[in-house]
Amino acid sequence: MTTQFHETGGQRLAYRHNAGAGPAVVFLPGYMSDMDGGKATAVFEWCVQQRRECLLLDYSGCGQSDGDFANGTLSQWRDEVLALIDAKVKADGVIVIGSSMGGWLMLLVGMALGNRLHALLGIAAAPDFSDWGFTEVQKNQLRAGTTIYEKNHYGYDPTPTHARFWQDAEANRLLDSEIAIHAPVRLLHGQQDTDVPPETSLRLARALVGNDVQVTMVKGGDHRLSRDGDIALLLRMVDSL
Repeated sequence: MTTQFHETGGQRLAYRHNAGAGPAVVFLPGYMSDMDGGKATAVFEWCVQQRRECLLLDYSGCGQSDGDFANGTLSQWRDEVLALIDAKVKADGVIVIGSSMGGWLMLLVGMALGNRLHALLGIAAAPDFSDWGFTEVQKNQLRAGTTIYEKNHYGYDPTPTHARFWQDAEANRLLDSEIAIHAPVRLLHGQQDTDVPPETSLRLARALVGNDVQVTMVKGGDHRLSRDGDIALLLRMVDSL
């Protein structure tokens, strides 16, 4: 799992790439997360064992990549993902896996990939959390350019949301209209997720125009879905795609 670096937009992005058969698997981590997370590394190791092409990456301002997190946006990170796919992925088809915020990003990436998109797999996908994830008081603070901080149970306390990120995210909301993705989509969500309501995956399934869309709810599963059984289920879903 050697980390390499690719320069795009004047910044070095950290990534790991395994050469192999297609379709290639690309994993997009969540907010303030990186490619060293348990799900990302499990997917990469599975791809190595299966001799399948795989790409992990850190968004700018995250993990080992250059940049300031305060300057990051969905639009910028989407473009970084697409640049890395274009530069490093050899396979014609791409399976994009997105965790939490990465599940919103995978939709933006998937639409940009067009015919190259083979399938999507969302893990507690969180599209439009700039809308449903904040109170009106917080939204007014963000509109005014103020950074807000919230308690987080996963190691980043307090967690910042910068106005630049939120305002760009609002411009990339998807759930209130049809999402023009026809490739197969699998959505995995824990029933006990207190960060991203399970209903979000059902809303997403309704918004997608394609017919090959399946939602799997995990009884007892939380937002992270990092238990051994959760990881095993994730890898079975990747294999099925």
